[in-house]
This record gives sequence, C-alpha cells and structure tokens, in this order.
Amino acid sequence: MVARAYTVAFEGVEARVVEVQCALSAGVPAFSIVGLPDKAVSEARDRVRAALAAMAIALPAKKVTVNLSPADLPKEGSHFDLPIALALLAAIGVIPEDDIEGTLALGELSLDGSLVPVIGALPAAMAAAETDRALVCPQACGAEAAWVGAAKVLAAKSLAAVIQHFTGQSPLPPADPGEVSEDIGGRDLSDVKGQERAKRALEIAAAGRHHLLMTGSPGSGKSMLAARLPSILPPLTPAEALETSMIQSLAGLIDEGGISRTRPFRDPHHTASMASIVGGGRGAKPGEVSLAHNGVLFLDELPEFARPVLETLRQPVETGEVVVARANAHVRYPCRFMLIAAANPCRCGYLADANRACAKAPACGEDYLGRISGPLLDRFDLRIEVPVVSISDLDMAPSGESSAQIATRVQAARALQAARYGDSAGMLLNADAEGKVLNEVAMPDAEGRALLSKAADRFGLSARGYHRVLRVARTIADLAGSEAVRRPHLAEALGYRITTMRPD
Repeated sequence: MVARAYTVAFEGVEARVVEVQCALSAGVPAFSIVGLPDKAVSEARDRVRAALAAMAIALPAKKVTVNLSPADLPKEGSHFDLPIALALLAAIGVIPEDDIEGTLALGELSLDGSLVPVIGALPAAMAAAETDRALVCPQACGAEAAWVGAAKVLAAKSLAAVIQHFTGQSPLPPADPGEVSEDIGGRDLSDVKGQERAKRALEIAAAGRHHLLMTGSPGSGKSMLAARLPSILPPLTPAEALETSMIQSLAGLIDEGGISRTRPFRDPHHTASMASIVGGGRGAKPGEVSLAHNGVLFLDELPEFARPVLETLRQPVETGEVVVARANAHVRYPCRFMLIAAANPCRCGYLADANRACAKAPACGEDYLGRISGPLLDRFDLRIEVPVVSISDLDMAPSGESSAQIATRVQAARALQAARYGDSAGMLLNADAEGKVLNEVAMPDAEGRALLSKAADRFGLSARGYHRVLRVARTIADLAGSEAVRRPHLAEALGYRITTMRPD
C-alpha cells in the first residue's frame, strides 16, 4: 500500500507541489527517504520517529520508504517533516488517506510532536489555492498563510492536533490573517533643514521610481535624506503587498503573520557579499535587491562596495528581475526597486573644502569616484550634489514641507501614471516607459526638443541617458499637473543629469 500526502518545494517565489509517497514493505525494519532530499529533509526520519514515539504511536516492524516526487527536483528545508509524518500515519492506518490527499502540508516537528514555524507559508498557501487544496501548517504560520483568501488554512500547535482533526475528534478552525501595518518610523522630511534641491530630487525619484545618486561631504545629510524617502512613498497596493510579502516569507522576515503596507527600505552595509545583494548561497535565497522589491535599496558609501558587487546591479536595475544561477538551482526573483546611493566626493570627504582637503586633491576625487563604473553611473536618472548645511541654518526653525504634503503630490503623480500606462506590458511608472510608448508620452514640444538636442550634443548623452532624461521630464510634468512635457520640465531633468561629477 502506498499512502500520499502533499507539500511544496520552493523555486524562487514559486512553490512547486511535491507528492510525498510512503510505502511499507516486508524486510529489515528501516526508514529511508529518497527523491533528492538535502540534509534537513533526510534528518526528518529521526524527528518523525521521535514525535510518533512521544504520542505512543509505534511504527510497524517493516521497511518504510518515503519518496518525494518529482524525484529530480531538489528538496530543501525542514518543512517536509509534517507531510512525511502524515503520509506515514496514513500508511499505517491512523488517519484516513483520502482526507490528507486533499490538503497540502508543511511544518517542522519537534521531538515532542509540537510544530515549529517554517519559512514560505505564504507561497505555500498560494500553491494550495491553485491546486484547490487546504493548507495545514504550524499555528505560528497560520496568520501569514491566511492572507491568501482563496485557500483554507488550518493551523495546528502539534502533530497530535492534526491527527485529531483528520480523525474527526477535534476539527481545526480556519486561521485568520494577521494585522496590516503601515509604519514609516516617524521620520519626516521637515526634520531636514535646508537641502531644498535634494528634497526636490527625492520627490521626483519617488513619483516616477527613478534612481538617485547623492554626493557630498560627510555630515551633509545624505543618509538622513534617504532614510526619510519611505515617508513620501505611497503605501503598497494589495497586489504589491502580497508579492512583496511572498519574498519576505521565503526570507523569514514576516513577524507574527502581519503583512506590511509600507514599502521596503533595505540598506545593506558596504561589506555585503555578492550573494547577499543579488541572492544565492544555500538554497539560492533572495538577496537585498529582491527584498527591496517595490521599495527602496539604499547603498550608502557607494564607492566602498566591492566592484564585482556593484557591477551585478546593472542588469537587475534594467530588467526588474534577477536570475540566480547555481549548479543545483536556477531561480528567478522579481526586483523592481528604486536605487538610492550616497557617496563622498573623495576618500577624505572634503574635496570641495580647500582648508580641509587632503594633499592629493583633486586627483583623489577622480580615483575615489572612479570606483563607480560608467555603465552603472549611466543608470542613475538623477545625480545631485548635497552641500554642507551651515550652523546658522541648523539653528533656524524648520521651513520645508512635511512628508505628508510631498506624499500627496507623489500619490497624485503616480495615479496619473497608472491611468496612462494601464495594462501596458511591464510598464507601471515612468521609469518603466520605453520604446514607442516613451516617445508618445514623453516627447517634449519643439522648444524642448531643441534644448534636448543641444544638450545631447554638448554633453555627449548616451542613448540610455537620453531616454532617462525624457522619463524624468515626464515625471516632473506629472508633478506639475501638465499633460505635455515642456521646455522647463526638460531643463530641470537635464539639470539633474548633467553634473560636475563625470557627466555623460
């Protein structure tokens, strides 16, 4: 007799259904798991055996073989414990086989039979909904999985509770979704004194999801400005929140089943490895670029990042997705994020201050910023220099707009873009516009075209730079409520593109 239960194996944000087959046969008593399991899955036999012993359930003196199908798909993680236990219990007649075939299960077993939370409950619930099955999971994962309203989620504290459910002794109630949080941390742009040009650049970047590079001396406020960017971004839409949470679920970042409507803000240290930034490592897990999906990736001290790490950003910035290719895995993750970077003008940081600059100026500035390659620099839509704020300005009362006021304009501009692009393939905001669509929505009037042509010849704009200027100009026009892109909008966009820092 072969009993069957079902679970999932993760490939990026996708959860592939795995059939767990359990067969009892005559022979020397043994417990083997086949089907390309990793070490954690192979150790499930000891956890399952101990959990059943804790409930006084004895295994028959037979050979137990568990097969994880499809056999050529790598199986990783401790969440296979519960489905293996259910298939085994069905094989020995403790629970009805027909009932467990209509469910999808995941969960790690403690030696006493209690269920330990695992990662990936949200993608697993999506797979359960697609296959018209219920999901059985640990109680700590129930609130997270219940966000997928199309799937019935049964959350249990222990294996004993699951057995009682399937035998009809004590049915498990459906789990309720966790709370929605919208926490921006209380940081407001009105806290920043001065830096009006930088605030304007942040507003434009937020409205069109444009990439921004800030350069300036230490203490000028670059990190402070970047930390307040989430306060002017609109909350995640329900679809975006679910998509973002699926990635966070695979990384184990969802607390108590709650889904956040606040856009992600990731700020890895400059010592981060390539695998931590773009994804990889054991199991090809998502990296910072994917964890920043639909949000912000802030790279402080940009030139201090390892050159190979920076170069890996070039393709994800353009395509909005990253493919992690390994010998045993080929995984695709979404990574449509806003790249915000900050850099000092040189190693000592005081290139513009003759009294404090080192003896190597100005060559030190060229060498330091030369760590940022031209192709990567070309992908920043906005480049600004952040000046030092004087002490007298710091003593003055805040005079700038609050984040709430700026966020209102950003929200209105994004609403215009949503109406403009509609169902255009892959185009959600101005930063995504390309080809014929970009020419239709962002081509300026005659005066603007003349200015753009003159600037392209004078400063040698690349084709990418030319199109990025058009996208930024379109966003500036949206913030102004203008249907057409005009010369003033284009002039401001060019001002952010053409700087003293290695212009195109």
